[in-house]
Amino acid sequence: MSESWLLVVLTLDATVRVAAPLILAAMAGLFSERSGVIDIGLEGKMLAGAFAAAATAAVTGSAWLGLLVAILVSGCLALLHGLACITYRGNQVVSGVAINVMVAGLTVVLGIAWFDQGGQTPALGYGARFAPIELPFAGLLHDVPVLGHLYRELLSGHNVLVYVALAAVPMTWWVVFRTRFGLRLRAVGETPAAVDTAGVSVQALRYRAVLITGALCGVAGAYLSTAQSAGFVRDMTAGKGYIALAALIFGKWRPVPAFLACLLFGFLDAVATRLQGVELPGIGQAPVALIQALPYALTVILLAGFIGKAIAPKAIGVPYVKER
Repeated sequence: MSESWLLVVLTLDATVRVAAPLILAAMAGLFSERSGVIDIGLEGKMLAGAFAAAATAAVTGSAWLGLLVAILVSGCLALLHGLACITYRGNQVVSGVAINVMVAGLTVVLGIAWFDQGGQTPALGYGARFAPIELPFAGLLHDVPVLGHLYRELLSGHNVLVYVALAAVPMTWWVVFRTRFGLRLRAVGETPAAVDTAGVSVQALRYRAVLITGALCGVAGAYLSTAQSAGFVRDMTAGKGYIALAALIFGKWRPVPAFLACLLFGFLDAVATRLQGVELPGIGQAPVALIQALPYALTVILLAGFIGKAIAPKAIGVPYVKER
């Protein structure tokens, strides 16, 4: 295997790993926003899920139990967002921002109170993390040129939550575009009055959508702290919830284009990581902070320059008031 080919494969492998939580969060936001509920709080729910998963895994030694608690905690925050926006018809953007701010502070306070490690959780042992999975025949195909290396290095060797993230894309597409629930979900995001006239509860549909959003955000958060990392550190989501929301808009609220946008950001992040310490022509060795900011800056540039006109669901951000 040549050095250049190995570098390409490792970069693509890193792309998938970095993009996994973004994919989960983008699919999560798709359900909420397709139902007409803006969810700026993806970031906060991911962060809460990351803390809940790491704290539970640190105490119990079970990554799976940590995942379950992450889903429950994120689901509770989703219900809180639904209560504020669906039942009481509050401002959806303000509610999402409030959740983000609350969680950013609460995770640090609870981390200090419970573990006394400056807001972090203890480092997780092997059993408390999701370990990589080797797919069948990965070892046998290692020496096969090109395809064998791609299968072993790129497709195999990820933890189970990466495969869950990849499976979430076709599953989301099927649910949203091929089921009765998905038809009603899209309808309630466009013309909720028509859905209500047909005898379907607009509030119930939107609550189901935000609960699905909460569950997927919980999985994304658990991935960050119990799969990609070995514990929780403060603000470890680092804006990934906002990037996922940008990817969703970039994909025009459709699963596959949003998935590709997440892969794009993951690729930029992987490339930026490999540029650290590298001498660039005419620049020299770029500062680490500049390299770390590069994926975010490029994402904004790409969104601004290539997205075109993105038409959101017509009823998004508009509380529904039942006509009497």
